[in-house]
Amino acid sequence: MEITFALVIGSLTFSGVYLMLRARTFPVVMGLTMLSYGVNLFLFSSGRLVSGGQPIIGSTDTYADPLPQALVLTAIVIGFAMTAFLVVLSLRAKADTDEDHVDGRDHGERPEDPPGAERLREESN
Repeated sequence: MEITFALVIGSLTFSGVYLMLRARTFPVVMGLTMLSYGVNLFLFSSGRLVSGGQPIIGSTDTYADPLPQALVLTAIVIGFAMTAFLVVLSLRAKADTDEDHVDGRDHGERPEDPPGAERLREESN
């Protein structure tokens, strides 16, 4: 079970990082979400995987650590709020620029010259 759990954590982390390196906003949001799921599973596994254990010490021989469970629950709530914020932010950026690129420009075009660059070129000639 631990090997499967580690493979799932690794694949979620790899997929999340890969998607975050994309140039479009939707894959970036999905990548952040997948990366947060991988981190949540990693935090959850830090409390030892115990099936059938109770979170109260002294009631049974085996117990589950409640701290990682509380951290994961908090991280799920914060991750959901951040995902909602990123979706609204990306929709606003798409409405303003009519593009969904992360850097705000098309891949084929050059970055714009700073203001006054043309005047400086004319003065140097």
